[in-house]
Amino acid sequence: MAEFSRVDSSSSSHTMDKSITLPPDEIFRNLENAKRFAIDIGGSLTKLAYYSTVQHKVAKVRSFDHSAKLYEISVQEEVTARLHFIKFENAYIETCLDFIKDHLVNTETKVIKATGGGAHKFKELIERKLGLKVDKEDEMTCLIKGCNFVLRNIPHEAFVYAKHADSEFRFQTTHPDIFPYLLVNIGSGVSIVKVESEDKFERIGGSSIGGGTFWGLGALLTKTKRFDELLQLASKGQHTSVDMLVKDIYGGSYGSLGLTGDLIASSFGKSATADKEFSKEDMAKSLLHMISNDIGQLACLYAKLHNLSRVYFGGFFIRGHPVTMHTITYSINFFTKGEVQALFLRHEGYLGAIGAFLKGAEEDNPNQYSWGENYAGSSGLMSVSPDMYPMQRARSGTFDMLEMDRLERQLVNLPLLQDASSYIPDTVDLTEDAQAREYWLYCFEEALDGVVKRAVASQPDMPEAAERAEKFRQKYRHKLQTLRHQPFAYGSLTVRSLLDTREHCLNEFNFPDPYSKIKQRENDIALKYYQKAVKSMEKLSWEERQFALVRGVLAGNVFDWGAKAVSDSLVDWFSSGWLGSLSGPPHKCALFFVDNSGVDIILGVMPFVRELLSRGTEVVLASNSGPALNDVTNGELQILTERIAAMDPVIHIYAPGEILDVHTPDSLPLLFPSRLDKVLAMVVRERQTDLVIIEGMGRAIHTNYYAMLSCESLKMAVIKNSWLADRLGGKLFSVVFKYEVPADKADEDSALLTPS
Repeated sequence: MAEFSRVDSSSSSHTMDKSITLPPDEIFRNLENAKRFAIDIGGSLTKLAYYSTVQHKVAKVRSFDHSAKLYEISVQEEVTARLHFIKFENAYIETCLDFIKDHLVNTETKVIKATGGGAHKFKELIERKLGLKVDKEDEMTCLIKGCNFVLRNIPHEAFVYAKHADSEFRFQTTHPDIFPYLLVNIGSGVSIVKVESEDKFERIGGSSIGGGTFWGLGALLTKTKRFDELLQLASKGQHTSVDMLVKDIYGGSYGSLGLTGDLIASSFGKSATADKEFSKEDMAKSLLHMISNDIGQLACLYAKLHNLSRVYFGGFFIRGHPVTMHTITYSINFFTKGEVQALFLRHEGYLGAIGAFLKGAEEDNPNQYSWGENYAGSSGLMSVSPDMYPMQRARSGTFDMLEMDRLERQLVNLPLLQDASSYIPDTVDLTEDAQAREYWLYCFEEALDGVVKRAVASQPDMPEAAERAEKFRQKYRHKLQTLRHQPFAYGSLTVRSLLDTREHCLNEFNFPDPYSKIKQRENDIALKYYQKAVKSMEKLSWEERQFALVRGVLAGNVFDWGAKAVSDSLVDWFSSGWLGSLSGPPHKCALFFVDNSGVDIILGVMPFVRELLSRGTEVVLASNSGPALNDVTNGELQILTERIAAMDPVIHIYAPGEILDVHTPDSLPLLFPSRLDKVLAMVVRERQTDLVIIEGMGRAIHTNYYAMLSCESLKMAVIKNSWLADRLGGKLFSVVFKYEVPADKADEDSALLTPS
């Protein structure tokens, strides 16, 4: 444990005014593999960016050609590219540079890209400490590049702030086309930039009345020198004590002009006539309203002039403070009558550093890839309520981290989404649903001991596994506690994000697949019954076989992590829509998002696939690229398909041309079709896919239950959670069989059936 000291930069002697004890290796992670640096230095905060390679363990499977054993599992080392962004107060810059210098090992970098107003001030210090040449980049260019990067790569990056709503934050879904938009950057002054593409943007306006005006006038009025303290004063003030309102002039509203009585007629108007002292709090609040309203009106005028509906606000003036976001939001709503929303960014403080980094990364341009936020190594968005966790808010600008991992392949929208711009993957938003949030956080806390045990059991030959598992337990429990109090920390809180966070934490402590041995055993057993299951199907009439095939998929899907018990009673169902579809011409290509290993994939999915193949339908099997719970991975699925093809003539005939295994990029038991593998999207187009099958509670109920596709779709799952069953109006072990046809082709035919 090392100590970071905060230097009072206002003192010429650089005396230490306070120190905090922090583990710097948890902040500046993977420095030994750092290869490229960038820095953005503002008036009070420094944002450092660097690229590193991270070694982590992955579970690999290898087929046995001449053995009763299906496959062997080995844990191997792989290298992943990671981007690190760290934000801290300028007062810590010298100590942080010393730590970086002492821990740099393999970097070949000779230059550090720099931006921000403070880059010149600290140029000599950086070059002396790190031995790197400072190469300054244009601040606005960096800002735009950084904004484009986070909007493209981080779901739920943008949010609307609603002070008096049940949830302060309303996160926006990732739009497939982020352009054009208006960026209003509020620093000392205001710059208004129209962004039309990755490299095309124009400063179309601005104002000298910005954050510096608020700070400067505020200091003169209140004698308060610190920006955050000035905002704190404003949060406690009453602007009506200082501002002249419409009702102060007219005795009420001015109806003919549509002006309400509470509208500000003159900022600071009362101070000219009232013979009294005004409090610092009231003056700060009045000043904040005056400047925010001015900026809001200016932004609205430019948005209307250029016909732009997306307006993002950022800069030093915002910084996640509730008072500034509320006043900006109020101003935008007032001047546009709700037609334009004020949007803010979770990672607004990192934009300049990200952009500067991208300017220095032309060799292996990160924009060629897709990136995902690593929740295990990233700080969450703080509560913006000044009354909640005041110590945490006081340190919100001290050390803050964002980590992003490079994904194997580029992610795009599934071409079959009916409207990608309005697609919402998650059935329940836990950020806004307090009852659901409490239930699911409790479920994940209760399941934690079991996950730890499985993690240790998956690595019996590694004596230190128990110690690593305990560290995982502590980190994930801390994340859950954070999300209990700050459900908005990583964007919209969903079952999907809770699972995602857990997988990231498991990988952090080198547990790539805690269910690997369980899946191996289940696959071995299920494979022995495959031929018997297929023969029993062949004896049935056509219609009986269709019933039996669906029952088989649903029966296999019962064996999953969420089941408290296993029900032997399966639902008899009937859907004229699905049977009618099968009675007609065969589909050209079916995209099947598969779920669990063992009984599910081998005895449920593969017989169903076999039937589609025999009808002349090509089948694309989409499985996870990485492990999650007991889901079948792409590597496992390839081996299973080969083994089944060797024992089944029907599969053997069609497998080379009509069965295709394709990765989904996730390591999740859920599905996010707006961020799917580019190769999968290409296959969907090339094969003219006209049927999508989504199986399992995670993929078909927790996510995509309401997803609308432009082709026929079939969603099948067994509800193995009593709370979810109640929410959907069914019972535990109810069956969801949802057959949908686009509205322009036919009416939807779906059913939620309960056990008899």
